[in-house]
Amino acid sequence: MVNEVLWFGFAIVNFVLMLIVYRIFGKSGLFVWIGMSTVVANIQVVKTVELFGLTATLGNIIYGTAFLATDILNEKYGKKDAKRAVWMGFASLIVMTIVMQMALQFQPGEDDIAQGALATLFGLVPRIALGSLIAYIISQYFDVWIYAKIKKLFPKQLWLRNNVSTMISQLLDTAIFCSIAFLGEYPMDVWLEIFITTYVIKFVVAAIDTPFLYIAKRFPTNDNISQHEVAK
Repeated sequence: MVNEVLWFGFAIVNFVLMLIVYRIFGKSGLFVWIGMSTVVANIQVVKTVELFGLTATLGNIIYGTAFLATDILNEKYGKKDAKRAVWMGFASLIVMTIVMQMALQFQPGEDDIAQGALATLFGLVPRIALGSLIAYIISQYFDVWIYAKIKKLFPKQLWLRNNVSTMISQLLDTAIFCSIAFLGEYPMDVWLEIFITTYVIKFVVAAIDTPFLYIAKRFPTNDNISQHEVAK
């Protein structure tokens, strides 16, 4: 049960850190967090752990915080800012992929100790990298869209729009990523197990983030800069 306890603690730490960044830096902090979390998630996903008798990756937690961040932007600042944040996260992934693939092409020095580790972390199979990029942009855009739709229908049910939008978006994300990255690479029963276990973990993360959205909702919105301050 060590991994399970650590996993829940890890989830809480991730969401608390995101709230701290938002509280200190406001809307700009959420933009930075989304870019950072999408990059870190694609690094952490390389590591697998045993949770509740299932094999899972670590990247699902911090990836889930990106969905919470876009929900906060959608809730407090509007769909336009949420979409902008999605594209910033997508651009971060593209830049990381290009820069690190180029970095791996350099011949390491005789005393280098990092090349092997970097190749393991960033030498992603093209299908996995492509699946990650496509799944991210489609699922995040869908999350922004469906959150705004549910908000119009149920303006007082914050918990409803947060959970429904994130859980459906994460299902879409998992389906796209697993299909592009793994479909045909494994027998169908193995592929289905990967799909189900991946989504179950994301589903739990989506449920955990609800209290943190309520906390963020109460934070003051101090992101308007006066023309006088800009002139300075």
